[in-house]
This record gives sequence, C-alpha cells and structure tokens, in this order.
Amino acid sequence: MRKMKPELPEYLDRICVVLTRPSHPANIGAAARAMKTMGLSRMVLVAPALMATPMTPNPPLFCADSPQNFRLPEESFVLASGAKDVLENARITATLNEALADTAISCALTSRKRELTAPMRTPRELAPALLQAAAAGQTVALVFGNETFGLSIEEAQSCNRLMTINGNPHYFSLNLAQAVQVVSYELFSHIDVSMAYLQQERQLATQKQTEGLLAHWQEVMAQSGFFERRNETRLMRRISAMFHRAELGEEDIDILRGWLKTLSRRLPQNNQD
Repeated sequence: MRKMKPELPEYLDRICVVLTRPSHPANIGAAARAMKTMGLSRMVLVAPALMATPMTPNPPLFCADSPQNFRLPEESFVLASGAKDVLENARITATLNEALADTAISCALTSRKRELTAPMRTPRELAPALLQAAAAGQTVALVFGNETFGLSIEEAQSCNRLMTINGNPHYFSLNLAQAVQVVSYELFSHIDVSMAYLQQERQLATQKQTEGLLAHWQEVMAQSGFFERRNETRLMRRISAMFHRAELGEEDIDILRGWLKTLSRRLPQNNQD
C-alpha cells in the first residue's frame, strides 16, 4: 500500500517572499523553485528591473503606473521548473510599502550592520516566532533586495525585523535564489512534517519463509562440505538465531535464496557438464 504524503500546514500560505527590484529573470524563477520546495507559494515582486540576458535579450519593462500589466519572461518560467504556479500567481507592486501593507512581521535580509541599529538575527533564530505569527493568522514577509546592491537602508528600515544569513566572514556570496532557499529551509525545518512517506515499505518475512531459507542454507552448506569438520546442529542453531535477529524481509529472503541457487549450481557435484 502506497503511503500518503503529509499535508503542509495552511499557515505557510501567510508567509510571502518579497523580491525587491530583482534584476535577473533566472533568479526570479530559481527563487520560486526554492520557495515551493519548502512549502511557500506567495511571491511578491517589487518594481522588477530586469536585465538583458542571452535567453532574454529584450526583457519586459516595468511601469510603476500599471504594475499589474508586467509579465515575466519565459526564462523565469524555465528556471522555476515545477514551480510555475508561484510565478503565475506572483503579486507585482511598485513600492515596498505597498508590498508590506498587510504584513504584521517583515524581515529584511541584509548585512548592513553599520548603518542599522536594530539587532540582527539569523533565520534559525527568527523562524519559531515567524511561524507562530503565521499560525496565529498574521502575514509574514521575507524581504530580499536586488542581486547587486541588496536592500537600501530605507528599504531595510521599512521592515520591523533584520535577518542575516551567517557565513564565512572571509567569503560570503549567496545569490538571490540561494538566499531564498536557505531562509525557506530554516522555516521548514521547524515544521513537524513526517518523512515516513519517503521510506520504502518493508514486508517482514514469515516464519515459514525464514525456515525455508534456513533449510535451503543448510542444504547448500552440506553440499559444499562445510559440515565435514563442524557440528551441523550447533551451527544451524546459531545461523537460525542470527536470521531471526536480523528480522529479514521478503526481499531479503528472495535475494539470499537466489544466491544459494546460483551457488548450488556451481558446486562440483552439481556441475557435471
């Protein structure tokens, strides 16, 4: 019987990922994929300023007067893979204030410690409080900045939490999609989602199947001459105990008996041709 996949908590729908002024079409798609793998589906794009790429030589232009008319290029959808629905349902706004209008908690992803006085927290430290707020019915925003410049001081100050991803102080360079993946994973790791559905179902062998294997094992050992200088009864008793301790499955029995059959055919007395 196939195991059912667990349902994700509904409150994850109250957590949105806000990409402020994203510039690379592929990064937007990869960020959508990163989100969906961790159960997040709400994306907000703030004034996207897409650059030209080999796949998107003429990127769509964003107009602040009609943000609802902006359409992502095909490159974003290719990189999103199975998360195209996240892009299709993405909300487009002209300003960060619009994006955060209905949020109770907004986390600015930044490393601008010198310019900001509020305490910085890692995603792991903030995750429990963010999930608790979402579970209580509040909207939570994770706000990421432009790939090149990050969030401006003003944008970071528009948020009421500062979050930073800790890393190698001598080399720390995550791209946008990687940062989204790290934060999304830290949130998901605090949710009790069973992985039982990933485990292969195992049918334990019956007593009859185990006894059949023992008899077959004893037969081949006898054919090989193994018992000529050993106590057959004592050895089989120990092998029987070993098999029962192992809690063999039906596939284990099939593999071992298949091997015994092959071995038996190759013994000298059974190979007269």
